Amino acid sequence: MVLPNILVTGTPGTGKSELCKLLVERLAPDFTWQSVSAIVTEHGFVEEYDEVLQCPVLDEDRLLDYLEPIMQQGGQILEYHSSDFFPERWFAAVFVMRCSTTILYDRLRERQYSDKKITSNVECEIFQTLLDEARESYRDDIVFELQSDSPAQQEANVKQVCEWLDEWKNKNGKK
Repeated sequence: MVLPNILVTGTPGTGKSELCKLLVERLAPDFTWQSVSAIVTEHGFVEEYDEVLQCPVLDEDRLLDYLEPIMQQGGQILEYHSSDFFPERWFAAVFVMRCSTTILYDRLRERQYSDKKITSNVECEIFQTLLDEARESYRDDIVFELQSDSPAQQEANVKQVCEWLDEWKNKNGKK
């Protein structure tokens, strides 16, 4: 039986990469972390650069074609700040990272984001844009919201994902 794939999504700065890093440390070698941003950069899956938003515009078709055989292997933890274009069939769970806007502001400032980019991302978090996107794109029973303001919450998130995985394995006869 193939292991499930997990999507970790959320506004930039909410703790996606940290969660993925901790999960892979705990779940390796069974799971592999796939950072979509790194894949896009490495393979040039970019259509153009958006000067207004100060970010590359993703070539979704090329990315999805690249990821399809990888996702079929199972055991993938896919990380990206958007989720609505990934096929639901790829994922057994979607974890949406959330963060208080005060902490998010500080994290993005540390990354030296421009004021405009910080404002845009903080607004996304206020309006729970990425959570709503995930809820609209995937079945309710596979979407989970995780708060990531502190190291204690990050550790609790790792525990929650691992508990989810244990339940999945029990339901699917995987030891």
